[in-house]
Amino acid sequence: MSNQENQGLNRAKPYQLVLFPLNNGATNVYFVLILSYVAQFGSGILKLGLFASIMVTVMRVFDAITDPIIGAMMDRTDTKFGKFRPFMVLGSVVMAISVILLYIVTPLIPESMMWLRYVAFTVIYFIWVIGYTFQTSVTRAGQTVLTNDPNQRPMFTIFNTVGSLLGMGVMQFLIPLVKGAYDVYQTDAAGNFVLDAAGKKILEVSGYANPVVFRIITPIGIAVSVVLTILAIIGIAEKDNPKYYGLGGGKQEKVKMSEYAEIIVHNKPMQRLMVAGAGCKLALAIATNTTVLLALYGIVMGNYNSLYLPMMVLGYVCAVPFFLLSMRTSQKKGQRASLIRYVSVALICYVGVLALLLLNNHGDPNTTLSFPFNGGGAINLYTIMFIICFGIGYGAYYATADMPIPMVADCSDYETYRSGKYIPGIMGTLFSLVDKLVSSLAQTLVAFIFLLCAGLQELPDDGTPYSLGIKIAVIVMFCVIPMLAWAATLWAMRGYSLTGEKMKQIQAVNAARSKAIAGGMSLQEAMDTITDETVAK
Repeated sequence: MSNQENQGLNRAKPYQLVLFPLNNGATNVYFVLILSYVAQFGSGILKLGLFASIMVTVMRVFDAITDPIIGAMMDRTDTKFGKFRPFMVLGSVVMAISVILLYIVTPLIPESMMWLRYVAFTVIYFIWVIGYTFQTSVTRAGQTVLTNDPNQRPMFTIFNTVGSLLGMGVMQFLIPLVKGAYDVYQTDAAGNFVLDAAGKKILEVSGYANPVVFRIITPIGIAVSVVLTILAIIGIAEKDNPKYYGLGGGKQEKVKMSEYAEIIVHNKPMQRLMVAGAGCKLALAIATNTTVLLALYGIVMGNYNSLYLPMMVLGYVCAVPFFLLSMRTSQKKGQRASLIRYVSVALICYVGVLALLLLNNHGDPNTTLSFPFNGGGAINLYTIMFIICFGIGYGAYYATADMPIPMVADCSDYETYRSGKYIPGIMGTLFSLVDKLVSSLAQTLVAFIFLLCAGLQELPDDGTPYSLGIKIAVIVMFCVIPMLAWAATLWAMRGYSLTGEKMKQIQAVNAARSKAIAGGMSLQEAMDTITDETVAK
């Protein structure tokens, strides 16, 4: 037996660290496919108006409420196929069937039966949410069996983000390309494109209003998600084993539903992580919302097709060094220190982004973003300044957006250390409960802010004319709300007690208790006799 095994240290193999986080990529395919586009689909194709945006929020709240229930189910699950893998498979299947019904079947319902469109949209979306919760819950809960090494766990953030990019990034890249192929531009009687004062083609019908776009992106999204799910299952297969389930392995006592309230009250780090995680998720959900970016690049800046993809690529490229920096900081000083440092960088840089957007004068080439392709202009000083502030700020916050996810595993290990209970399912879903309740506001906030600031009854597209109200709405959603969310994150982390040193101490105590229980000691005796002081000696 190796020295690591003698110490009870559970380390993941390299391929496991790489593959299991792809589960997050698999679900983030649908985060883009559904949560980013379903309001556009419901409003533009099914003609449901703001009902679609409202249902996004309602279902997100429902999703949050079902999380603890499914988490409790996961904690009680023990099959030959493991604790986590059944939820991955079931979630993937349910989501695939639901999205086919939603995006391909519901547009076939005639407008003369609008009531059926409302019902079908609601019921199918409801079923999709269940599948989404099944699979997303595993990402947070499964980390606890993957590794408990304080040096390995921060690496989960990087591989988790890589998985997200393979899912979310692929869809964010492909969907606008498909949409662009189905944009319809105004033409004159001779069939020539009608140009505006700046010499740009005038959009008549956005591709997002064409059901063919959704029929194309649906099978692509499903295929990408299924492949990532299979790889993630391979990554966790060996570790989805009772010997890695807490102090007592598969023999530990099941937690009663009545005990969950006590856990929430006494696990202070989890409470603070909920606030930080919700803040990071709200910032990401609002600032990367499809409609917000479409309004920023297509309406305020005037050229969505030349700006969206370059700015998206810029953000991802700038995130790479911050992923590496955040991992090193996490390994040396703990994940709390890393989150505080790089969220602070994002907050400072977005002060610059805010100032630049306030300086923007629509139609003035000197205060507008421009790139020399797809009808853009020469790069100006304004664009260079925006690239610097946005690139660094986006890179820093994108690198930290998923950092609270591996920190959930720390809180779960702390709960095992504090009470002896191994409940990764409920710990992960308690975190996502608040996360989703807050981020569920995203789509409704988008619709409400456009209504409040610009008087728009429907979500704008890149054919919507510019107005000062739209600019104000974009500034609020692209800068102000994320900045407030990051400020809340920094406040929450100030009192977060699970530093790097504390986690090493917790893992040492848990390892000693697990070894004692394996040798015949009862759980209660191990909890009473093996403490920080006895392990330190």
